[in-house]
Amino acid sequence: METLAIHDDYIELYKVLKIENMAASGGEAKFLISEGLVRVNGLVDTRKRRKTRPGEIVEYNGEEVRIIRR
Repeated sequence: METLAIHDDYIELYKVLKIENMAASGGEAKFLISEGLVRVNGLVDTRKRRKTRPGEIVEYNGEEVRIIRR
């Protein structure tokens, strides 16, 4: 499992996919989320701008990323 360290209280879900190269672009990330292909903490979430916070796990296509505070 990869980790993504953030400075702020949260990061928008589509940005996690983009930063971690799970999607080639922000547009692709938003599409994947809207299609129900992304899970947060094991549950499908279709909100592109969902506030993902430290301690949460984002999953897509067999890859997992844990959000941590830097």
